[in-house]
Amino acid sequence: MREVEAKQKLIVIIGPTAVGKTKLSIELARRFNGEIISGDSMQVYRRMDIGTAKIKESEMEGIPHHLIDIKEPEESFSAAEFQGMVRKKIAEIAQKGKMPIIVGGTGLYIQSVIYDYQFSDAPSDPSFREELERQAGEIGNEALHKKLEAVDPESASRIHPNNVRRVIRALEIYHCTGKRMGDFQSNQEPELLYDTALIGLTMEREKLYGRINLRVDLMMEEGLLEEVESLYHQGISGCQSIQAIGYKEIYEYLEGKSCLETAIENLKQNSRNYAKRQLTWFRNKMNVEWFDMTDTDMASKKINEISQYVEGKLHLKSNTY
Repeated sequence: MREVEAKQKLIVIIGPTAVGKTKLSIELARRFNGEIISGDSMQVYRRMDIGTAKIKESEMEGIPHHLIDIKEPEESFSAAEFQGMVRKKIAEIAQKGKMPIIVGGTGLYIQSVIYDYQFSDAPSDPSFREELERQAGEIGNEALHKKLEAVDPESASRIHPNNVRRVIRALEIYHCTGKRMGDFQSNQEPELLYDTALIGLTMEREKLYGRINLRVDLMMEEGLLEEVESLYHQGISGCQSIQAIGYKEIYEYLEGKSCLETAIENLKQNSRNYAKRQLTWFRNKMNVEWFDMTDTDMASKKINEISQYVEGKLHLKSNTY
């Protein structure tokens, strides 16, 4: 009987914004001779650094990082495109004898890579799609999302109103087939393609929310307003990247729809809501090993605990520092 080929080993770090994924990823990369792949759908965009909490070169400690700054803000980026890029990058990193480590908070994107997940091959209707795109511009994202909620509440609960492209795709599938988007995926067995150590970071909610609020204040100090103003004055608007939290709120201020103070408060609120949705999504969709990072004074001990989990799960030996 032919021996089954061993799966490629892979470390994945997920969790809500501001929970401490970046620090952990650097430490695990040092210990396990790793290279890091960004699992964030917005860090792919150039010139969008502060608002996406992109890691600074000085913080990388010489660890190679991939899938950062590979798109212009005007370009679209899909989970299917991400899937292809990351699977290729995992193979390249492994070929060098290094450990691939995916780090991020965009759940669907990461799920699409590590599971044998096929994107819907449901039929399409370009004219219907164009009509919905026109409607989105006229009635707004929330109103379009309510249309989806009326026919496919499950998809509506998973898709944020500002993810207009995906809202439209779900409506298009229903229009063409009378079925919900989930109906095309429900019969798929979620088989892991890699020998994966799937690490989730969590934190007591009030502490996490405090860190998110502080992060937004630091972003403003670091020049978030100037970063967004630069994009705005370049005429970049109406595209996927500008729907990101941290950009859409400042755009509302620049367009005269809110004052700056309100924009900052909205940014904090939207970030907190997003963190809550991230945690819910990860808990419902993936088999994650969770680690509580609430006690920041015990961070080193927690990192050692996570490192030991990775060693046991993947049968690895870490470098100790």
